[in-house]
Amino acid sequence: MNAPFRIIPVVSAQPSVAVEYRALDVERDHADTLPDSLRRPLHDLRISVTDRCNLRCTYCMPREVFNDSHAFLPRSALLTFEEIERLARLFIRLGVKKIRLTGGEPLLRHGIEQLVEKLARLQTATGEPVEIALTTNGVIL
Repeated sequence: MNAPFRIIPVVSAQPSVAVEYRALDVERDHADTLPDSLRRPLHDLRISVTDRCNLRCTYCMPREVFNDSHAFLPRSALLTFEEIERLARLFIRLGVKKIRLTGGEPLLRHGIEQLVEKLARLQTATGEPVEIALTTNGVIL
């Protein structure tokens, strides 16, 4: 038997957003796409590959939240590259055409180039390559 799957929420935990998704008639509005909370087809997917960063910019890691006592996720809590690839494939089937890898700082994730290679091989239902983007502070480049 395969290892149990982890459940990853796709909608916000905020009740108003979750209710909006439940009330949405996906078949009627977008037969083969996943809609956002405004019923628009979802074409872009952001995947955070790590919560760690090598900088402490005030806009994303304010000192009052990310101080010396802040505990980052244990490595075992991060999705594996295989799990990320599987999720990407599922979202592509639902209309995603662009995947943006983010973090923290995604270049801190060991082997990130292997993940980019895996994702770069993916294609949309029409055979087009999926656009891959990376949000980075560029320090490690």
